[in-house]
Amino acid sequence: MATYSHVVQAPFDEVFHSNHALYGKWKEQFFGNDNPVVLELGCGKGEYTVGLARLFPGKNFIGVDIKGNRMHRGATDVLNEGLKNAGFLRTRIEAIHAFFAPSEVDEIWLTFPDPQIKKFRKRLTSTRFLSAYGRFLKPGGIVHLKTDSLFMYTYTRELLKANDITPLVDETDLYSNGYQDDILGIQTYYEKKWLDHGIPIKYLKFELQNADELVEPEVEIEPDEYRSAGRGVKPRRTGNQL
Repeated sequence: MATYSHVVQAPFDEVFHSNHALYGKWKEQFFGNDNPVVLELGCGKGEYTVGLARLFPGKNFIGVDIKGNRMHRGATDVLNEGLKNAGFLRTRIEAIHAFFAPSEVDEIWLTFPDPQIKKFRKRLTSTRFLSAYGRFLKPGGIVHLKTDSLFMYTYTRELLKANDITPLVDETDLYSNGYQDDILGIQTYYEKKWLDHGIPIKYLKFELQNADELVEPEVEIEPDEYRSAGRGVKPRRTGNQL
């Protein structure tokens, strides 16, 4: 991917103490337009980044992940299709604030992130990460969570409740509930596998406000019955106290 002009690969030590060269300049220098910027964090193979870019040529989409072997699939699709409004950033999400300036991003997609049952600070909807998103997401910017994990959905739902945030959309069984939306109809490789196992897909959409003031929910959430991370579906055997 080093030969792909639409892929940015930045070593962690490059942005540990300073901002990346594209900080605040993605529209001008990377995309060459002034269209809204949308991130897919933990993009994996990049199905959502590519799918959204096809649907919305008037927006710019960036898939972010640390695993280049997965990202290569989406990056190659963008190249082959000649999509000018999609790119990829290979970095750790912990360093994402070093790449985007305040209000530079309009929306964030979290597509099937690891629920991190034992480590709440690593959950991509924890107050730690939401606070980081708030540093570059425009005021009232939108966050989308699409997940197979009942644990992840419940945790995020409780976090929103604890902070008096009412979801714009709240679906516990996306496809069975007849929610019609072309955006949500984009399915990732693993999403199709989870659906084949009968695991319902959950979806939350909410505005991120006052990200620096968010508090963690003080509730006990049961772990998922199944663990659909990695390559298979495995039983979960552990609990978690938030």
